[in-house]
Amino acid sequence: MTDLSAFPITQKWPAQYPDWIQLYSLPTPNGVKVSIMLEEIGLPYEPHKVAFDSNDQLSAEFLSLNPNNKIPAILDPHGPEDKPLPLFESGAILIYLADKSGQLLAQEGAQRYETIQWLMFQMGGIGPMFGQLGFFNKFAGKDYEDKRPRDRYVDESKRLLKVLDGRLEGRDWIMGERYTIADIATFPWVRNLIGFYEAGDLVGISNFPNVTRVLERFLARPAVIRGLTIPS
Repeated sequence: MTDLSAFPITQKWPAQYPDWIQLYSLPTPNGVKVSIMLEEIGLPYEPHKVAFDSNDQLSAEFLSLNPNNKIPAILDPHGPEDKPLPLFESGAILIYLADKSGQLLAQEGAQRYETIQWLMFQMGGIGPMFGQLGFFNKFAGKDYEDKRPRDRYVDESKRLLKVLDGRLEGRDWIMGERYTIADIATFPWVRNLIGFYEAGDLVGISNFPNVTRVLERFLARPAVIRGLTIPS
């Protein structure tokens, strides 16, 4: 049995199965990327809930694994050279898990780099811009009298959706016939924009039929259905 006692995070969230990947997360658009990925590839893992209402992400134990105090993060007891590997940033975790399992990301060639390109499109564009729109549409920002900040993120979200919709024209998934980590990264954010952020009408989501078509297909996958609720 692997000994993870050298990692302070296991003091706050003890590992019942220390030979499994330890996932520290919450069902947010970034958090569910990793739970969905783990459900898709079938590697054993143990989820731990990082509760924002009690500021778990600011605890010394969590910061010992991710000094940037963001979820998700993982601790793989069997990382490279069979040594424990702590890892944060959802995009980095997706690439790592894809390489570890040999699934959902080409191991070499142009398709690998094109998939990572679209993963970065989500990480650098869709996530930050949709998140800002959510703040100004649903949370504290909605009370600001000046609507120019909100409108700025509405326009940018529309632009990004147009790019994504164009990419999906005539394709089943972002990379064509192959479902990849690019889809796992992207569509939880589209779901959140329409649902939790209540911004579907604001961005005119009906004007992006390819996005909604693939979103529906994504949400029907059994691993996605399971992963969207983990950790419970």
